[in-house]
Amino acid sequence: MNRVLGDWRAVTILLGPALLVYTLVMLVPILWSLGYTVFEGNPITGFTFVGLDNLAALFTDPKVGDALLFTLKYAIVLTIGQVAFGYGLSLAYVFWLRKASGLIRTLVFFPVVLPTVAVALLFQKLFEYAPQNGLVNSALNLVGIPSVDWFSTASSAFWVIIIMDIWRSAGFYAVLLYAGLVDIPEELFESARLDGASGWRLVRHIVIPLSLPVLLSSIIFSVNGTLKVFDSVLALTNGGPGNTTTPLTLYMYQTSFTYGEYGFGSSIALLLTMLCLVVTLFIFRSSRNDLTKG
Repeated sequence: MNRVLGDWRAVTILLGPALLVYTLVMLVPILWSLGYTVFEGNPITGFTFVGLDNLAALFTDPKVGDALLFTLKYAIVLTIGQVAFGYGLSLAYVFWLRKASGLIRTLVFFPVVLPTVAVALLFQKLFEYAPQNGLVNSALNLVGIPSVDWFSTASSAFWVIIIMDIWRSAGFYAVLLYAGLVDIPEELFESARLDGASGWRLVRHIVIPLSLPVLLSSIIFSVNGTLKVFDSVLALTNGGPGNTTTPLTLYMYQTSFTYGEYGFGSSIALLLTMLCLVVTLFIFRSSRNDLTKG
């Protein structure tokens, strides 16, 4: 193996095709998009060099601020919901549902493989207000609560999106976190129980510290995914009502392909990239500080 890895020709033959595909699929589009930030226009009307005007416009366009605030709010709330529900399910798989955990894991994971558009249509019907009540409003009517137009206000539409995405993704994070919990030696649990630890004390002092690496990975994975949300919002609310549920990704798409402003759309993409990078580095540094203090 060392002889093969020491031969640059062998390394080139083995890694060359993969690096070429990665460069063409990932690096070239990134650099191309970065180049668009200093231009205005599109391939049909032509491009005009504008320097840093597109980047400066990020600080003056109110829609960018609204989209950024919605993206951050969505990412924080959904990350907490996804990881919390997933962690709770994974604990249930390990401690309370051992015999039936395989079947339950399969059922809970099923929404993950469903198409986003199908899930969005399902939730539109569940929360429907007109022309007829959906299941949720029908249930409210049974207990004497009038029907609610869930998609007419920003707050209610936001929570419908959150509920839908937690339902879709909790099974994935449950399986991901379950994989980290099953690696904890059973002897540690037995020793802790002999010392009198049980319930929350067992989870707090044994399970959480030992599952911290996979928990951190889940948080980073969730944050980066939620910051780049696009399909679920597009399919469920299309950014409405108005633009109150429009994330940066959807605004970038509308700017680039609806209004034909490739330069400003690429600037929004650059802002989103930097946001993901900063949040990921913040999480890494925070976790490192916690481990150092510990």
